[in-house]
Amino acid sequence: MTEWKIICPIHDIPVLGSRRVSRPVGVAVAVFRNSRDEVFALLDRCPHKGGPLSQGIVFGTSVACPLHNWTIGLDDGCARQPDEGWVPKFACKVEDGQVMLDAQELATHALNLAAPRAGPGVATAGAIA
Repeated sequence: MTEWKIICPIHDIPVLGSRRVSRPVGVAVAVFRNSRDEVFALLDRCPHKGGPLSQGIVFGTSVACPLHNWTIGLDDGCARQPDEGWVPKFACKVEDGQVMLDAQELATHALNLAAPRAGPGVATAGAIA
Protein backbone atom coordinates (compact mmCIF):
# COMPACT_ATOMS: atom_id res chain seq x y z
CA MET A 1 0.00 0.00 0.00
CA THR A 2 1.33 3.42 -0.96
CA GLU A 3 2.12 5.89 1.78
CA TRP A 4 1.48 9.43 0.55
CA LYS A 5 3.39 12.43 1.90
CA ILE A 6 1.58 15.78 1.89
CA ILE A 7 3.73 18.37 0.14
CA CYS A 8 1.52 21.47 0.09
CA PRO A 9 -1.95 22.76 -0.77
CA ILE A 10 -2.45 22.85 -4.54
CA HIS A 11 -2.87 26.63 -4.36
CA ASP A 12 0.74 26.94 -3.13
CA ILE A 13 1.85 25.91 -6.62
CA PRO A 14 1.21 28.72 -9.11
CA VAL A 15 -0.88 27.89 -12.18
CA LEU A 16 1.64 27.16 -14.96
CA GLY A 17 4.36 27.03 -12.32
CA SER A 18 6.13 24.71 -9.94
CA ARG A 19 7.35 24.10 -6.44
CA ARG A 20 10.68 22.53 -5.58
CA VAL A 21 10.74 19.75 -2.98
CA SER A 22 14.15 19.19 -1.37
CA ARG A 23 15.20 15.73 -0.28
CA PRO A 24 17.78 14.79 2.37
CA VAL A 25 19.75 12.92 -0.30
CA GLY A 26 19.71 13.36 -4.07
CA VAL A 27 18.40 15.94 -6.49
CA ALA A 28 15.22 17.81 -5.53
CA VAL A 29 11.84 17.01 -7.06
CA ALA A 30 9.90 19.61 -9.05
CA VAL A 31 6.10 19.53 -8.69
CA PHE A 32 4.27 21.27 -11.54
CA ARG A 33 0.70 22.57 -11.94
CA ASN A 34 -0.79 23.26 -15.35
CA SER A 35 -3.76 25.39 -16.39
CA ARG A 36 -6.17 22.46 -15.83
CA ASP A 37 -4.96 22.03 -12.22
CA GLU A 38 -3.25 18.76 -13.18
CA VAL A 39 -0.18 18.09 -11.04
CA PHE A 40 2.99 16.30 -12.13
CA ALA A 41 6.32 15.54 -10.43
CA LEU A 42 9.73 15.12 -12.05
CA LEU A 43 13.31 15.13 -10.87
CA ASP A 44 14.40 18.77 -10.98
CA ARG A 45 17.11 18.10 -13.56
CA CYS A 46 16.88 18.38 -17.34
CA PRO A 47 18.36 15.34 -19.13
CA HIS A 48 20.33 17.64 -21.46
CA LYS A 49 22.64 19.74 -19.27
CA GLY A 50 21.02 19.36 -15.85
CA GLY A 51 19.05 22.61 -15.90
CA PRO A 52 16.51 23.22 -13.11
CA LEU A 53 13.17 22.23 -14.63
CA SER A 54 11.39 23.91 -11.71
CA GLN A 55 12.45 27.24 -13.24
CA GLY A 56 11.07 26.35 -16.68
CA ILE A 57 7.92 27.46 -18.46
CA VAL A 58 4.93 25.12 -18.08
CA PHE A 59 2.54 24.76 -21.03
CA GLY A 60 -0.08 22.05 -21.48
CA THR A 61 1.53 18.86 -20.19
CA SER A 62 5.11 19.98 -20.88
CA VAL A 63 7.84 22.14 -19.38
CA ALA A 64 10.56 24.00 -21.29
CA CYS A 65 13.98 23.83 -19.65
CA PRO A 66 15.19 27.34 -18.79
CA LEU A 67 18.73 26.69 -20.07
CA HIS A 68 18.32 25.46 -23.65
CA ASN A 69 14.54 25.28 -24.17
CA TRP A 70 14.34 21.50 -24.33
CA THR A 71 10.71 20.41 -23.98
CA ILE A 72 10.06 17.68 -21.41
CA GLY A 73 6.74 15.87 -21.06
CA LEU A 74 5.34 16.27 -17.57
CA ASP A 75 3.29 13.10 -17.93
CA ASP A 76 6.17 10.80 -18.90
CA GLY A 77 9.44 12.70 -18.32
CA CYS A 78 10.51 12.20 -21.95
CA ALA A 79 12.19 14.88 -24.03
CA ARG A 80 10.16 15.82 -27.10
CA GLN A 81 11.70 15.36 -30.53
CA PRO A 82 14.10 16.30 -31.93
CA ASP A 83 15.66 16.11 -28.45
CA GLU A 84 16.32 12.79 -26.75
CA GLY A 85 16.47 11.61 -23.17
CA TRP A 86 14.25 11.41 -20.14
CA VAL A 87 14.00 12.54 -16.56
CA PRO A 88 12.64 10.35 -13.75
CA LYS A 89 9.04 11.02 -12.80
CA PHE A 90 7.41 10.60 -9.40
CA ALA A 91 3.92 9.42 -8.50
CA CYS A 92 1.76 12.26 -7.25
CA LYS A 93 -1.87 13.02 -6.60
CA VAL A 94 -4.18 15.71 -5.29
CA GLU A 95 -6.64 14.78 -2.57
CA ASP A 96 -8.82 17.25 -0.66
CA GLY A 97 -6.79 20.09 -2.16
CA GLN A 98 -3.47 18.68 -0.91
CA VAL A 99 -0.63 17.71 -3.26
CA MET A 100 0.96 14.41 -2.26
CA LEU A 101 4.00 12.43 -3.38
CA ASP A 102 4.68 8.74 -2.89
CA ALA A 103 6.83 8.73 0.28
CA GLN A 104 8.80 5.64 -0.74
CA GLU A 105 9.67 7.08 -4.15
CA LEU A 106 10.60 10.41 -2.60
CA ALA A 107 13.05 8.62 -0.27
CA THR A 108 14.58 6.20 -2.79
CA HIS A 109 13.89 7.11 -6.45
CA ALA A 110 16.70 8.44 -8.67
CA LEU A 111 19.19 8.97 -5.85
CA ASN A 112 22.06 7.89 -8.09
CA LEU A 113 21.77 10.96 -10.33
CA ALA A 114 24.15 13.72 -9.30
CA ALA A 115 23.16 17.34 -9.15
CA PRO A 116 24.72 19.40 -11.94
CA ARG A 117 27.92 21.22 -11.05
CA ALA A 118 29.05 24.52 -12.47
CA GLY A 119 31.47 27.27 -11.65
CA PRO A 120 35.20 27.86 -11.44
CA GLY A 121 37.33 24.74 -11.46
CA VAL A 122 34.64 22.47 -12.90
CA ALA A 123 35.87 20.79 -16.07
CA THR A 124 33.46 20.25 -18.94
CA ALA A 125 33.79 18.07 -22.01
CA GLY A 126 35.90 19.81 -24.60
CA ALA A 127 37.11 22.49 -22.22
CA ILE A 128 40.63 23.79 -22.50
CA ALA A 129 42.61 23.13 -19.34
